[in-house]
Amino acid sequence: MDSLRHLAAHLGLDLIAICLLTFAIYYPRHRRRDLVPAYLALNVALFTIVAALTEVGGRGGTALGFGLFGVLSIIRLRSDAVQHEEVAYYFTTLVLGLICGLPHLRFALAAALSAVLLLVVYAADHPRLFARARRAVITLDTVHTNPAALRADLARRMGEPLHWTVMEIDFVRDLMVVDVRYREPVAAASVSPHIHPHTATSPSPSPSVSPSVSVAPGHVDVPRPAAPALDTA
Repeated sequence: MDSLRHLAAHLGLDLIAICLLTFAIYYPRHRRRDLVPAYLALNVALFTIVAALTEVGGRGGTALGFGLFGVLSIIRLRSDAVQHEEVAYYFTTLVLGLICGLPHLRFALAAALSAVLLLVVYAADHPRLFARARRAVITLDTVHTNPAALRADLARRMGEPLHWTVMEIDFVRDLMVVDVRYREPVAAASVSPHIHPHTATSPSPSPSVSPSVSVAPGHVDVPRPAAPALDTA
């Protein structure tokens, strides 16, 4: 009975932690709904497997749980591109499920470790941390052989370049592909998107219906042609 209560307490802790990570930190910042069920399913599945292995195999199941975590950690998500910060959430999800799924770990210690993980992710992925730092892969319509000229061109187009890597140079088509890390200008970062009033806010005119045509469900009244005027002269 005590083991069931202990397991239920750990399960509640795991659900609270993964819900905070997914719905309070990740989704409000990245808005990718497709990864929300993936994070929840991975976390709960790992918690279930680790708890089951530990219950069946005694303390030896903990080693099996760590082995399972190692296997899951090398799985690549091939269905869609995943950014590096989303991979961080992916591993945090797995670690939370593993920590909370260990029934022999004290509840207070599991809660403290989960809180540390959540605080680290919250701070590391905060929007105000390096808010102006950006990364882009751009294609230039010219080839710069001089690093100073390339830096000036990147600064004119993007902002202050911090670091860049030339990924491709094509002398036939006179272009180059550059992976650049840059600092966004203050004016560009503070400008809010503007909607032109004549193109977005003006409602489109509704089609006018001739007063001589009435449309009713199941019936269309077609106007009769006007009678020709009689010349009385």
